[in-house]
Amino acid sequence: MSEAAIRLRGVTKAFGPIQAVDGLDLEVPEGTCVGLLGPNGAGKSTTMRLLTAQAIADDGELEVLGYRLPAQSKSARAEMGVVPQLDNLDTTLTVHQNLLVFTHLYRVPRAARQAAIERALDIANLADRRDTKVDKLSGGMRRRLLIARALVHRPRLVLMDEPTVGLDPQVRQEIWALIDRLRADGVSILMSTHYIEEAERLADTVTIMSHGRVVAVGAPSELVVEHAGREAVEVYGPPAKLSEVEAAAAADGLRTRRTGTSVAVLRLDVANGAAPEGERRPANLEDVFVLLTGEEIA
Repeated sequence: MSEAAIRLRGVTKAFGPIQAVDGLDLEVPEGTCVGLLGPNGAGKSTTMRLLTAQAIADDGELEVLGYRLPAQSKSARAEMGVVPQLDNLDTTLTVHQNLLVFTHLYRVPRAARQAAIERALDIANLADRRDTKVDKLSGGMRRRLLIARALVHRPRLVLMDEPTVGLDPQVRQEIWALIDRLRADGVSILMSTHYIEEAERLADTVTIMSHGRVVAVGAPSELVVEHAGREAVEVYGPPAKLSEVEAAAAADGLRTRRTGTSVAVLRLDVANGAAPEGERRPANLEDVFVLLTGEEIA
């Protein structure tokens, strides 16, 4: 069994009357990518802030790379990289200068700084942009630079908070390839994301949160089979028809999820021929996400 890069046990954090994290257990085995999923207000951002000691837990145990937080947070931060959700690059500096600043902040030895920068540029495919000012970069290039900046000191662990937020599908694919490369190199990754297909594509396991608590943990494919089955049927129609389909499915012990003008009937593997007429499709992680966290927007 591999060691854990991150281990949280019974962690709580409240902001006044709001319980942002409530008895959270979370584990990231070394060398794996764990996707952290949840609707707005689930506690994902607070969890990231706890791991970087920007917030201090009210209770529970936090261990990152063998260091106890918050007492040893400085040592933990020295061995981890952080890719923030919000772009905080210095737009007055070039790509190279932004990376150089962080080699100083992470105390990369002087003799190793240029090699560290070159490696980060190569990983992020930005070598030909080294002398470009940040304000001249595209959104995708800026996201790659944020990742390169987090890697300049060869961290053992990388925290990624919504790494592809706001990017178009083509650029998102580039970032996915970069994350794949990190995982292949043995870097441990905790990635919070709103994109279900991103977690399904990249994560070895996913942790789904709701109202500050973990509601499911496992490999994406295993969670799909456990909660939604292997196959679903999508039925389209007016609200009255969809309500009828939901009522009939409930009477047959089947679970459903509604999306706009359709309702998906899940767990057809146990339907015993009771499934309605409609478009058959494989069940997916989005089905599981909605089942476990609800359909209402926070």
